Amino acid sequence: MLAEFVRETAVFNITLSPEQINQFERYQTLLLDWNQRMNLTAIREPRQIQQRHFLDALTCSLVTGDLNGRSLIDVGTGAGFPGLPLKILFPDMRLTLVESVVKKTHFLEVVVAELGLRDVVIVPERAELLGQDVAHRAQYDWAVARAVAELRILVEYLLPLCRLGGFVLAQKGAGAAEEVAAAGRAMVELGGTVRPLFPVNLPQRKETHYLVVVEKTAVTPDTYPRRIGVPAKKPL
Repeated sequence: MLAEFVRETAVFNITLSPEQINQFERYQTLLLDWNQRMNLTAIREPRQIQQRHFLDALTCSLVTGDLNGRSLIDVGTGAGFPGLPLKILFPDMRLTLVESVVKKTHFLEVVVAELGLRDVVIVPERAELLGQDVAHRAQYDWAVARAVAELRILVEYLLPLCRLGGFVLAQKGAGAAEEVAAAGRAMVELGGTVRPLFPVNLPQRKETHYLVVVEKTAVTPDTYPRRIGVPAKKPL
C-alpha cells in the first residue's frame, strides 16, 4: 500500500521498519476516515498524503538528526504534521503536540492511541500562553511548525519554548529567504541566530521548500511571547 512512499523515504536515506510502515498505513486510514467528518486537511488523495504530509514531515530529520531521547514541541500541529511522522520515525522522542482547535486534538488522541505511541502530550492551547507557562517555557530541544505564520511571528511563538542551545525549525516555501531577512530584528530580540537555509525537493514536485533553523543562543526576554493575538497583529 505504501511501497512508493517507502521508496521515496529511501531517497532521503530514511529507513522504515515494517512496524513503522504499518503505523503510517494506519495513520493514513484514520486521516482519510476522520477527514470525511471534519476538515483536517485539504489533501485527500492517499499518494498526496504520503508525499505532502508524511514524507514532507520526515524531511525535517535532515536537519534535526536523530531525535531519539530528545524533546520536540510541534505548534499548530493540525492533523499532526510534522510531529507525528517524526515520532513514528524516532519512537524514543518526547513529543508535545499543540493545537488550539479542540476537535482536532480528539483526532490526535485517537492516532496516538491506535498507533501505540508513547511519551506524547497533546495540549489544546495557544502558543502565546504556553511560552509563558513554566511547564513549557525553555523546555524543548526543538520547537517546530509548518504553515502556521510568517517567520517573524513564528519565532516569537517558538523561541521562548526552546532551551538555551535548542532550535526552532520552520518549514517554509519559496519565500523563505525573504522571511528570514524580515525576521532579523525579531530573532535578535528573542535570542535566536539563524542557520543557512536547507533546501528540500520532494520527488516529482517542482517546488523547492526550505527548512529554516534558528538556534537559541541567548535567553528570551520575559516579556515574550506577548499576549494572545499581539505577535500576529504587531510583529517584531
